[in-house]
Amino acid sequence: MLPKSLEWLGWQLAELDDCGLRRQLAVRETAQTAEVSIDGRRLANFGANDYLGLASDLRLSEAAHKAIEQLGWGSGASPLVSGRSHVHATLEQTIADFEGTEAALVFPSGFAANAGVIPALVGHGDAIFADAGNHASLIDGCRLAKAERFIYPHGDWQSLAELLADCDRYRRRLIVTDSLFSMDGDVAPLVEIGRLAAEHNAMLLVDEAHATGVWGYSGRGMVEHLAVGAPELEQQATIRVGTLSKAIGASGGFVAGCRPLIEWLANTARSYVFSTAGEVASAAAAAKALEIVRSEPHRRGELLARASRLRSELAARGWDIAGSVSQIVPVMIGDANRAMQFAERLREQGLYVPGIRPPTVPQGTSRLRISLSYLHTEEQVGRLVNAIDHPK
Repeated sequence: MLPKSLEWLGWQLAELDDCGLRRQLAVRETAQTAEVSIDGRRLANFGANDYLGLASDLRLSEAAHKAIEQLGWGSGASPLVSGRSHVHATLEQTIADFEGTEAALVFPSGFAANAGVIPALVGHGDAIFADAGNHASLIDGCRLAKAERFIYPHGDWQSLAELLADCDRYRRRLIVTDSLFSMDGDVAPLVEIGRLAAEHNAMLLVDEAHATGVWGYSGRGMVEHLAVGAPELEQQATIRVGTLSKAIGASGGFVAGCRPLIEWLANTARSYVFSTAGEVASAAAAAKALEIVRSEPHRRGELLARASRLRSELAARGWDIAGSVSQIVPVMIGDANRAMQFAERLREQGLYVPGIRPPTVPQGTSRLRISLSYLHTEEQVGRLVNAIDHPK
């Protein structure tokens, strides 16, 4: 029985049902790997962002267990009080070394990083220039900042150039973009954006959440990958945000950059200052994962080769994959109800491919979202392609 003050929830939820937009919480009963059990069904798992297959790697578990034995589980306080352990400090130095920056700061999540960093950098009298396709955490971070916001069409650096041409009246300018977009699998024009940032003396925040560990010679992400042809990009991307919960297989978010930037954020980013430090076990696991990323480059090489074959197979069969060039491969459906029905038919064939619908993506662009992992076999990928092409 709903309290009278909450009666509106009933018809609002019914409205979500009618539009095919009501989510249901699922339960995974097994480790996060290439095959999982979800709500009692055994499924090939194409729904996780565990791109390098590290989420269930025993080496991460061993590192976490060792940290727990030494320091226990909970951190018990914010990093600025007493929550930041030597394990957290080691992880931050490991990230800085990995990213090739002076320093790094670890947040409880990637969302917390974006929600805290952006308002700490800009405020009244400043301007933000953001890609329309940015992740929700970037969007919310921009909304929290008290700066004027300008949204340019997805990937359209020419429109960004026009906006920046009239920005001299602002005290600070911040360009905000994902590097690899999580729903389309496409890449931001970072080389052009970096040049615009330098030309207009703008800060450039690049969120590498879906590229860290996967792209670049050493796995640093899309900035490193694209800097092969434009070395100046490494310096132009002044603020690097990433997550430890996708290819890295642990949890938490991070920001990497020059030391004054990191010191400023440690003092002013509210989601850092007022959050309890993350679990020491996860920090230890993340540090171990970064070692593996460096020492086992074959993981990202095999993953990207498999992704290229999958994209070619789907495109050859006439499917719209929204310009994907990565390990994230959307199959565009359009209608939300139809996308969810398609996803359920795949589940019935033992394949977990999430249906993605508004508000995650714009109206009329609902899709299946395939996330490939290093752990997927050619047999699993082949079965997926066949099932998409011939849904029962």
